[in-house]
Amino acid sequence: MFDRRSLNAFRDPASVAVVGASGDPAKWGHWLARGARAGGHRRRVYLVNRSGADVLGEATYRSIEELPETPELVVVCVPPTAVRPLVEESLARGTRAFLVITAGVPDLDGLTSLLVEHDAHMVGPNSLGLYDAAAELRLAWGHFTPGPLAIVSQSGQLGSEIANLAVRLGLGVSRFVSVGNQTSITARDLLDDLVDDPDTSVVALYLEGFADGAELVPVLRALAEAGKPTILLTTGASAGSQRLARSHTGSMTPTLDVVDAACRAGGAVRVSTPLELVNLASLLVSAPRPPGRRVAVVSDSGGQGGIAADVAAARGLEVPVLTDDLQARLAASLPAAAALANPIDLAGAGEADMGVYAELCRILLRSDEVDAVVLSGYLGCYGEDNPATREAEFDVADRLAEIARGHGAPLVVHSMSDDSEAVRRMREHGVAVYPAVEHAIAALAGAAALHESPGRELKVPGEERTLAGIGYWAARELLGGLGVAFPAGRLVRDRAGLEACAALAVPVVLKAAWLEHKSEHQGVALGIGSMDELATAYDEMHDRLGDGEYVVEEQDARPNVVEMLVGARRDRDFGPVVVVGSGGTEAELYRDVRIELAPVDQETARRMIDDLRCRPLLSGWRGRPAVDVGALAAMIVAASELIAASPSISDLEINPVRVAPDGALAVDALVITKENPLV
Repeated sequence: MFDRRSLNAFRDPASVAVVGASGDPAKWGHWLARGARAGGHRRRVYLVNRSGADVLGEATYRSIEELPETPELVVVCVPPTAVRPLVEESLARGTRAFLVITAGVPDLDGLTSLLVEHDAHMVGPNSLGLYDAAAELRLAWGHFTPGPLAIVSQSGQLGSEIANLAVRLGLGVSRFVSVGNQTSITARDLLDDLVDDPDTSVVALYLEGFADGAELVPVLRALAEAGKPTILLTTGASAGSQRLARSHTGSMTPTLDVVDAACRAGGAVRVSTPLELVNLASLLVSAPRPPGRRVAVVSDSGGQGGIAADVAAARGLEVPVLTDDLQARLAASLPAAAALANPIDLAGAGEADMGVYAELCRILLRSDEVDAVVLSGYLGCYGEDNPATREAEFDVADRLAEIARGHGAPLVVHSMSDDSEAVRRMREHGVAVYPAVEHAIAALAGAAALHESPGRELKVPGEERTLAGIGYWAARELLGGLGVAFPAGRLVRDRAGLEACAALAVPVVLKAAWLEHKSEHQGVALGIGSMDELATAYDEMHDRLGDGEYVVEEQDARPNVVEMLVGARRDRDFGPVVVVGSGGTEAELYRDVRIELAPVDQETARRMIDDLRCRPLLSGWRGRPAVDVGALAAMIVAASELIAASPSISDLEINPVRVAPDGALAVDALVITKENPLV
């Protein structure tokens, strides 16, 4: 990562030259010229047009050479073939910063090498521009309103959509940068520059590829530690978006489960749409993060309250039954017909006295039974439909804002009005208000996810380990040295080696150790009850599969076992990751897995286990005893530390891991190295 001082010219340059300035409002050069001139009281602005015609009533220069000084930043909006000659001319003049709007620039590698040679930097090409509110720097298409949201986007138009949606929620922009092709300055560089930006509270990031993902994570974590959470938007959830990512400016999109793991490690969160992004950003700016997932739903409609509760449950939030004591305190302000357990139905109390909205929210936020309150329904519409109630509704809006500021849990409002005076008043006072309950709930869920995953340090543990050989026996020895438990066993290279197996307790298992998927090739024989049976099984398997390393192990016959999978691999973009999931031969069918960047500690490993759909099986299902989750977590930690500390290892899998009440045994394992990618 280069020195942040290299970005000074892209934040607040002393002088700017817009090359390709135009008087035609339909052209890019017009927007760039107009935006640059708007900051003319802060910096010197030069408009360059090869015809020399006046632009916006201002005289222009025909070339960079004609300028009275060397511009600190040159904005390039010229035909693709003219970009390189213009950059060369500007470099010769002494400029070292370029914002390139032009798309389709030929020989980008050569242009990048030229910039490196002159210690120069470029945003773009194929950029929609940049904006900095504090510096009054507007070099982009469109209009921007100052505010606390920074936007760094690989797609300029998508970044512009985020900015426009944010304004509708009263959320302005501190900095906007469309990174384009990232041939010089990358999104990672720009994010790093935001860590110390005093005007940014939340960061919106859109990326199509993660070629430097491993280096991106610590920057996300630095932003999170600075109190500036990053909300990530990316593509890759569908085959169609993956095809587009391959052909667009990004590299092939990695699977989203790895991206989500990177977000958790970096203290960021991923969303699916621009609207979901700005909804979450609005809540993060206006309210504290919920300390948990317990939500109270207050509504003046039973139907709306029920839908809110359903949406909350679908988003992983909990709508708990309130205690009798708390219900009694709520009942004092409500009619007898009101529902109190949660969701809370006002049963007409709001029409009788709008103050009940504020009073119930105050009681709930002061309790220790919920982590957030969702107020859903008609509030915000009273004054629009009946002007006589306007002032009373304003008073409630003011009280809600005061209540929200005074508590460590968020208050979120869903109003049937999108933009009434009361809604605008609440937003101006810092209350997050949404026109759809699913928007409010999604924002709460995103904020809860950020609270649960504030980021963690990915410190490489221990010393590098190497694999001595290939196949199951070598994997068993390597993992056994890290504390992974295996059944007692013997390595057999020929029939004479079977004699050593007499010391093993029957029944035993015979395995063709070199096969990756043993059961698919009938490379496993179970339930062998004597040495004679073992010899017969060996002869039959050897006749089919030939010479190689065979392993004989004591068969795990413990009752109440749950089969799990523990794996790790080296992701192309984000580096080492570790996986736990439902195991056995049906593992690929169920695809019940949880993935995190490696290494992980015991706490993170246990959280991975807790998030699995099969978690109830481990806790004791239908009267069975609970199994040793701690032993499974220890195996996850060991696998994560091995992959993180050993660059030569590309993949490892322990499957199945047989977890019983008295511990966990690995009964098959595979370790793949870069030197032996296929075994």
